[in-house]
Amino acid sequence: MTVWRRERPLGGRGGRDGGAGRPRAAAALAALALLLPGLARAADETAAARLPAEPLVVDLAAAGRELGRPGGEIVTLVAKPRDIRYISAYSYARLVGYDESLALKADLLAQYESQDDKVFTFTLRAGHRWSDGQPFTAEDFRYWWEDVALNKELSPSGPPEFMIVDGQLPRFEVLDPLRVRFTWDRPNPRFLPELASPRDPFIYRPAHYLKQFHARYAPKNDLDAAVKAQKVKGWATLHNRLDAMFEQTNPDLPTLQPWRVTNTAPAARFVFVRNPYYHRVDRNGQQLPYVDRVLMDIAAAGLFAAKANAGEADLLFRGLTMEDIPILREGERAKGYRTHLWPSARGSEIALYPNLTAADPVWRRLNRDVRFRRALSLAIDRRTLNNALLFGLGTEGNDTVVEGSPLYKPEYRTLHAQYDPEEASRLLDTVGLGARNGAGIRLLPDGRELEIVVETDGESMMLTDGLTLIAEFWREVGVKLFVKPQDRTVLRNRAYAGLTTMVAAQGLDLAMPTAEMPPDELAPVHQDTYAWPKWGQFVETKGKEGEPVDIPEAKTLLDLNAQWMATGDAAVQARIWGEMLRNRAENQWVIGTVAGALQPVVAKTRLVNLPDRATYSWKPTAMIGVYRMDEFFWGPERKEAAR
Repeated sequence: MTVWRRERPLGGRGGRDGGAGRPRAAAALAALALLLPGLARAADETAAARLPAEPLVVDLAAAGRELGRPGGEIVTLVAKPRDIRYISAYSYARLVGYDESLALKADLLAQYESQDDKVFTFTLRAGHRWSDGQPFTAEDFRYWWEDVALNKELSPSGPPEFMIVDGQLPRFEVLDPLRVRFTWDRPNPRFLPELASPRDPFIYRPAHYLKQFHARYAPKNDLDAAVKAQKVKGWATLHNRLDAMFEQTNPDLPTLQPWRVTNTAPAARFVFVRNPYYHRVDRNGQQLPYVDRVLMDIAAAGLFAAKANAGEADLLFRGLTMEDIPILREGERAKGYRTHLWPSARGSEIALYPNLTAADPVWRRLNRDVRFRRALSLAIDRRTLNNALLFGLGTEGNDTVVEGSPLYKPEYRTLHAQYDPEEASRLLDTVGLGARNGAGIRLLPDGRELEIVVETDGESMMLTDGLTLIAEFWREVGVKLFVKPQDRTVLRNRAYAGLTTMVAAQGLDLAMPTAEMPPDELAPVHQDTYAWPKWGQFVETKGKEGEPVDIPEAKTLLDLNAQWMATGDAAVQARIWGEMLRNRAENQWVIGTVAGALQPVVAKTRLVNLPDRATYSWKPTAMIGVYRMDEFFWGPERKEAAR
């Protein structure tokens, strides 16, 4: 039996059949002409020819937005050339993507069907083209799968991990030029959410362009000449360099995103121009994006707020923090912009990660004792942190999902997270840390002072200020804290090697999940989680490196995560999420502090269709991605709305 899991919208509305049986080609275009009189009557033949036969029709009115007018450009800022890659998240065109209510819907795809999360059939839009005008077809999926993902020279580690279920790869089929199918023997509920992630995995490639750099297709003499001209080691290096779907470093690489890059580093400004074959239109038949160009100017990160204050950015959010709000407010009236304050969906603005896989045997034993972790949590005065860092507007407690998530429960936030220094001291005594030196600092079993070196990437002033306060709280119960800032890459490598005792960083990225989103961030399956890097390394390398999980409560998280991965039942998935969140709070694997920072989103007052208030996160909103930047446009001068 075929089950249509999620609706596929046409004009913002779709049936539960995901569009099954919808006529294609000429019939689809005729039906669309009735829906879009603007496209049939007002658009010239050239514009109509650029669209798929069945474009994605966005219903702006249903979302409380205005029909726009084309033209103009948006200027934003990035701290370094590599940051231009984030335009993929900002613009957020996906095979399937989240809408503002976090429902998955077809986007680049015309429709998709899922049978028990095992068999996924994708249907492309007839007449859909890459930015260079070449057809987007099933061949682009086949090329990625067979010639990139399964090619040992291009992908030495094989296909991405989310494509592997119980060690098995999917069966891939090209059904016809517009349909492909991926089939697993067991459920793969991660598949669609991964395709909707802020970092697009791009399970398709512009085959017509990349084949000229692939040894299977290109004449050897031509390929050798290209390798020599580019001064690279071989054809695989050349192919991977030019195959920059996410990095945005190859202006010649065709795209399906709303804008394409036109220049490369070194540059002080990167220019993105509209994709003439973009697949979305409004109900008047106007092709999106409304804005012709996006300009990304390079500026020092520390100057972002000052440059926004001076009116040098039309739209800016990434790189701004709550500390910037006062200076941003100052320039609003004179420079014609507004500072929107969006709630940030992050588990904790400051989270402490005791390293359970630390190399130092004394610290390893201590960090693994849940009484020690609870004591450190109970010794933190979160109310003072909230007032000092978030103007009292934050939410105090554990690193967990936020109230906007359907999975939220108050106890996940509060368990073992109240301020109780007496209980903290009692627990520390119980652990065997009752001895103190003359300064009142507790002593480790080997006689060393109980001084916790908390390492950070040194990039957040809020984090640094917060640790200064936490040091005072912990001092009251006999614990010293020493802050050690360093480069992020160095920090990660130290954690992977077991050299960190504790790391301070931001908390849960996916803090506003639905049950159908993978809970793997809660389990010891990734080495880049500072609480258990060697456990995650063991899982990621299938036992070749790292250490196996050897704490029963953490093994429970592994088992629950595996159960989630093996089912497509939303009710079962919700139950598993609940058990994992309770386990996280009970065991204090990560010590949360305060959540609920406000993210400044600076936009010129004439920029229309940007929400005044919305949730800001990396996952699942892709920062501003789900709010459809391609629908923003320049309106007439307006009086500033009253706050």
